[in-house]
Amino acid sequence: MMIFFKERLVYLAVPKTGTSAIERALGRHASAVFRDPPGMKHTNALGFERKFRGLFERKTLSPLETMAVMREPLDWLGSWYRYRRRPALDGHPNSTRDVSFDEFVEAYLQDTRPAFADIGSQARFLTDQSGALLINHVFAYTDFETIRAFLATRLNRPIEFDKVNTSPRAPLSLSKGLRSRLEKTCAQDFEIYEALKDGPLSVT
Repeated sequence: MMIFFKERLVYLAVPKTGTSAIERALGRHASAVFRDPPGMKHTNALGFERKFRGLFERKTLSPLETMAVMREPLDWLGSWYRYRRRPALDGHPNSTRDVSFDEFVEAYLQDTRPAFADIGSQARFLTDQSGALLINHVFAYTDFETIRAFLATRLNRPIEFDKVNTSPRAPLSLSKGLRSRLEKTCAQDFEIYEALKDGPLSVT
């Protein structure tokens, strides 16, 4: 999470959506950067509204606006799966080294997820308790040029992103039946991302 106080903008970091690249590009310009612990760095929309908005609001200034990036749901799961296959996690409960992608998604769909598949939800990150979008500006992960242009305009400075924290490659084929279950169980994730195909989502 990064706060740009003068520009009245908050970047909320959905995990596995280019957060390291965005932080590297913008961190030195932010009024506040929350890097640790991970639960604070990746504060979701509802958490920001409850815990942080009141700290940065001023009656004489316009309200803070929030922004976030969303990844295609299956690609997002794939990024987590690849990331948790890295050698540094060998032997750890979070490791997916000896787990197929089908097994990973199957575990993700369980009511009680094992540690290696306990990764939250993009939809829950972006919405309130009723399921309504709670972020002012949501961008697709595949549209970093639009993200760059938005930030350059909003922060009034040139913005360039470097690719960092890339996950190791791994096969990501998924059985047809399992994909159907994923789309049904995580319908809101797919619905929000489908809407992003027409461009960024804005909520006032």
